[in-house]
Amino acid sequence: MNVQVFGFHDDQDTRKALRFFAERRIPVHFVDMKIRPAARGELRRFAERLGPGTLLNRAHPRFRALGLHVSGDSPERMLERALAEPRLLRTPLVRSGNRVAIGAVPSEWQAWVDEEKG
Repeated sequence: MNVQVFGFHDDQDTRKALRFFAERRIPVHFVDMKIRPAARGELRRFAERLGPGTLLNRAHPRFRALGLHVSGDSPERMLERALAEPRLLRTPLVRSGNRVAIGAVPSEWQAWVDEEKG
């Protein structure tokens, strides 16, 4: 099982995801979005499976500062904004094969681990 985690080192939920997989000795490829933002195709994969609205952290101060709470932008436009401003994304974005999850959802990650064990 290979896991890819997109997030920020200073984000508590991202650290929870990294710790969860480390405790189970599952290799993780961590992408610090402060250094290297997620690619458009990667974000699109999450948006297609979970819906584009789930990608954005509407509680983040930057979301309100940009006026996005009243903008009514299309999901595609929101995705473009998230590419330009990675802090607008809910983190962590976790991927293992075709499975994806957004946010700290240990129960879902555990289901992935159990499924891999067979």
